[in-house]
Amino acid sequence: MIAIGSDHGGYALKGEIIEHLKSRGLEYKDLGTDSEKSTDYPLYGEAVARAVVSGECGLGIIICGTGIGISIAANKVKGARAALCGDCYSAQMAREHNDANILALGARVLGTGLALKIVDAFLDARFQGGHHTHRVEMFKAIEAKD
Repeated sequence: MIAIGSDHGGYALKGEIIEHLKSRGLEYKDLGTDSEKSTDYPLYGEAVARAVVSGECGLGIIICGTGIGISIAANKVKGARAALCGDCYSAQMAREHNDANILALGARVLGTGLALKIVDAFLDARFQGGHHTHRVEMFKAIEAKD
């Protein structure tokens, strides 16, 4: 299951992504927001990150205007590895090399067509392990220091 959340700036794109997930036969959990009324992106970044880190959902997708603020919020949750991606290659590498578990997108900087391609690149990629595992373990060691 994929956790998905956005603030008001990402609300419309979130709807497009949900329809895309449905067309792929993928299950999702919409963690809000439910309108274009102004709201605070940290709420949704945290909610998606907690759903992913707890194991309730396998991956997450978060959206705000630029993707920056919501990704910062998500990455404050221990175990979250949110990657802000604006192209397909970065989305693929985020999964394959960094074991990213959350994709962050900027609705005001991406067109819908590109955003859906980035979502597909992220969802279709798999962590490669191998020498990348050591680096992911280093992420975890950094978190353990706090």
